[in-house]
Amino acid sequence: MANEDDTIEPADAALTGIARIAAYVKTLPDAPGVYRMLDAKGDVLYVGKAKSLKKRVASYAKSGGHTERIARMICETVEMLFVTTASETEALLLESNLIKRLKPRYNVSFRDDKSFPNILVRQDHAFPQLLKHRGAKTAKGIYFGPFANTGAVNRTLNTLQRAFLLRSCSDSVFESRTRPCLLFQIKRCAAPCVGRIDEAAYQELVDEAERFLAGKSRAVQAQLVKDMEAAAETLDFERAARLRDRVRAMNQVQSVQGINPSGFAEADLFAAFNQGGETCVQVFFFRAGQNWGNRPYFPRHTAELSTGEVLEAFIGQFYDERLAPSLILLSEDIPNRELLAEALTLRAERKVQIAVPERGEKRDLVEMALTNAREQLGRRMAENAAQRELLDGVAEVFGLDTPPKRIEVYDNSHIQGGHAVGGMIVAGPDGFEKGEYRKFNIKTAELTPGDDYAMMREVLTRRFSRLMKEDEDTKAKRPDVALIDGGPGQLAVACQVFADLGVEDVALVAISKGAERDAGYEHLHQPGKPPFRLDQKSPVLYYLQRLRDEAHRFAIGSHRKKRSKAIGANPLDEIAGVGASRKRALLQHFGSARAVAGASLADIESVSGVSGTLAKKIYDFFHPAG
Repeated sequence: MANEDDTIEPADAALTGIARIAAYVKTLPDAPGVYRMLDAKGDVLYVGKAKSLKKRVASYAKSGGHTERIARMICETVEMLFVTTASETEALLLESNLIKRLKPRYNVSFRDDKSFPNILVRQDHAFPQLLKHRGAKTAKGIYFGPFANTGAVNRTLNTLQRAFLLRSCSDSVFESRTRPCLLFQIKRCAAPCVGRIDEAAYQELVDEAERFLAGKSRAVQAQLVKDMEAAAETLDFERAARLRDRVRAMNQVQSVQGINPSGFAEADLFAAFNQGGETCVQVFFFRAGQNWGNRPYFPRHTAELSTGEVLEAFIGQFYDERLAPSLILLSEDIPNRELLAEALTLRAERKVQIAVPERGEKRDLVEMALTNAREQLGRRMAENAAQRELLDGVAEVFGLDTPPKRIEVYDNSHIQGGHAVGGMIVAGPDGFEKGEYRKFNIKTAELTPGDDYAMMREVLTRRFSRLMKEDEDTKAKRPDVALIDGGPGQLAVACQVFADLGVEDVALVAISKGAERDAGYEHLHQPGKPPFRLDQKSPVLYYLQRLRDEAHRFAIGSHRKKRSKAIGANPLDEIAGVGASRKRALLQHFGSARAVAGASLADIESVSGVSGTLAKKIYDFFHPAG
């Protein structure tokens, strides 16, 4: 169990660097734990773990023998915090957690803002459902994955529907069906909702799916082939044809995944390639003896770190919130491989092996992943160079002292003022940062429908009033440039908002289309300057157009989702006591929610399953007193 000590204050609080660190050494225990090094602002510079806190911290108090990175870090240190742990293994787990949460400047860190999608076969219903799942695995069922991306899940989900004919509809849809849906017609569902298959036969399909997910795909396929041949021999050609289609679907599941290993059923593979101080880590997922895709990562780290050190830190953070499989394959060895395997075993509560294969099928897979990492890093470095040139151009066009690290672009979307939404997208040296996008549902009640100026004022006020209240730790989230989709009117609104809030360190720019609204004739507007245009072939103009179009796409998409949700909303859903079955009975009796709203109390009471008390509640909902 970790135990966080009070900060140990040295005698002279004015000490910094080596002297400051040395003051801690004599009071530290010879025990495992985690330490944090802080700068003058209180920001965490570095998080490390140690088998002996006393010995590790003492090594920083020496006057020489440090790398340039470590020496710089020591020089900036003015404070340290310590946590003692029961073992070095526990210290390693805590270190990974703190690095991922605090993102210290001198540690390896990476952005991991999404959980991986899975396919779930639910087991909390008489007729289990097959569906896409992301997030915590709280639902009871069999999970198939992880998959590298949603596209891979959707393709596999479609194929699994053909192979096992399991339903994908929600429970409410399942209960309301009176005849088979289209999925039954195209042979992707057995239609248990209308009794086309009984519970026992459906459970056989579920059992086959579970065996397939457990890695026994060949055995399941062989049994289906045997059943198909038996059906053909008894002249049951219709059943034989259905089984043939399912076998073909299973063949497609196995073939579309590309490289499928034969020597193991479950593993994660990490291949790291380092060049020019940057590293790409390719992560491949193998489950049920099949390749379920890969995803590249580009962890942030200082140039002095070796590839093995980067890879070790990356893996520790990667499994901070997810369980490791039984086997992890690496492209090269890492400094604390056995300790990391022990830590992951402790967290997963089962044996986890970390291996660096040297020959055979596993080495071939590692080489394939390493080639992917090398090529991906090459593309990344080329894109980053082009991106840096564009940001240099943006700085020159708008008179900035340095290239912007964060550009926020704002746009609004509505139809005659209805379902109004404001959108903010973010771009920087790494391109579009979609995890930072934000939508703003327009809330001002007295706003005139279609008043773009008022909508822009609300969006900017909400965004920057919140930003101005936040502490110094959020400075990385402050934009260097705020780009407004609009002309002088929108710019004037933005200037007024900034003046009211005291925002002085953000460059304001508006971009408007020309008289004919043709791309390439945009006018740029800055406070205190006349409007100007860039050359139609200017790369900076193309870049600004891309930013503006992305903001427009995001705002339009958010507006459409809001409008669709409103269109699909049913007032009966807002009445307590009206569940799926009573809602269905009311709609079948009256035909629509509008007809329910116009019905008399006596008519509502006549609906089967609706009590007098509930009928009064429904009537009062549509006819409020006064």
